[in-house]
Amino acid sequence: MEVIGDLPRELFLEILLRLPVESLIRCKCVCKYWYTLISNPKFIELHLKYNCNNNVCVLLKRCLLTCLGEKENMLSLVCSNGFSFVNLDVDLSLYKKEPCLQLLGHCDGIICLSNYRDDIVLCNPATRESMVLPESSFPCYSPSSNLIPQTSALGFGYDAKTHHCKVVRIVSYWDRSGSDLPQHSRVEVYSLATGSWKEIDVKVLAHVWYSPCFETYFNGAFHWYAIDNNRNEVILSFHMGNEAFQVIPMPSALSLYDYSICRSLFVWNGRIALVGYPREGTKKSFEIYVMTEYGVRGSWRGSWTKIMTIGPLMKVEMPLAFWKNDEILMEGSDGLVVSYNLKTQELKDLPIYGIPKSFATLVYVNSLVSVKGGNQMLDEGNNTEAWKSVLLEDLDKSRHL
Repeated sequence: MEVIGDLPRELFLEILLRLPVESLIRCKCVCKYWYTLISNPKFIELHLKYNCNNNVCVLLKRCLLTCLGEKENMLSLVCSNGFSFVNLDVDLSLYKKEPCLQLLGHCDGIICLSNYRDDIVLCNPATRESMVLPESSFPCYSPSSNLIPQTSALGFGYDAKTHHCKVVRIVSYWDRSGSDLPQHSRVEVYSLATGSWKEIDVKVLAHVWYSPCFETYFNGAFHWYAIDNNRNEVILSFHMGNEAFQVIPMPSALSLYDYSICRSLFVWNGRIALVGYPREGTKKSFEIYVMTEYGVRGSWRGSWTKIMTIGPLMKVEMPLAFWKNDEILMEGSDGLVVSYNLKTQELKDLPIYGIPKSFATLVYVNSLVSVKGGNQMLDEGNNTEAWKSVLLEDLDKSRHL
């Protein structure tokens, strides 16, 4: 059995797979063999799979005030070992200059950021690699036109067909005379497989509106809060593989448009969970619904089940993320992040603060995956041990070249 120093190579591989990204980047400088191993696409995917099973975190974006009174973004990781958190050093011009920067989605360690105007950025916070997407394929606004284009929705997720991530963009065209609904919409998709935008001929079935902590990627599809033509609140989803939209009805108790009620959407225990709560008030109750029968291709053919009501709680603004199955991270009215335990019904302050209503969260996994794409993907059906053997065989061959 070949050894690395005093360790068998299989044990050496197991140790490396358990190291954080920052440590692995430093290890690449030790020698050519270590560099080749850690840079191998198979190793990158095995490391990602290990973290998905063992080291899932919550990525939290918030705004802080500088000593000059200016707003500044901060990305932090809330880690699984208790409630410790780590601030991330992300060097992006867009990230620094846009206090209202939106956190759009996460896929295999890559996050998508945008100001909803001109710039869309893909970034791996762990490796500090980033990429600004090329400009839209749609023509620019013409002063002679009576319609004003506006990006109404952006989404980011993984396409299992091409094994690459995609960004979807909905551009709505508004009448100059003023209207509460757009005249029509166009859709384009950016794929890391091609490195370019393409317009797709698909009908947008509802109009996307903003709702706090709602935009969610799940089961191959991205989801937005939307209003249909009958003024019903719905969920608009876009399947990354099929490149098609679908409308999912809200629970009947929450389906009629009511500005005083907020809706937030999350993934909880492998299912879509919807939380309804008052927009204003010092005491708030939070109703939690769970979706049943969500198909493997992003199709919906079931119903909603109300699981529980939380509260009323004092000085809690909104939910941010389900955490460790029985915890919910929430924003307090004083700018602190709090944790609510579903079993004990206890509310605990966390040492994380920011400007009120500047918080956004994603369930996140650290990885070595490149924002440029091209990583070899390890499907759920693949045998992990077999991949490890193939990886070591590849490295043995490279040694003898």
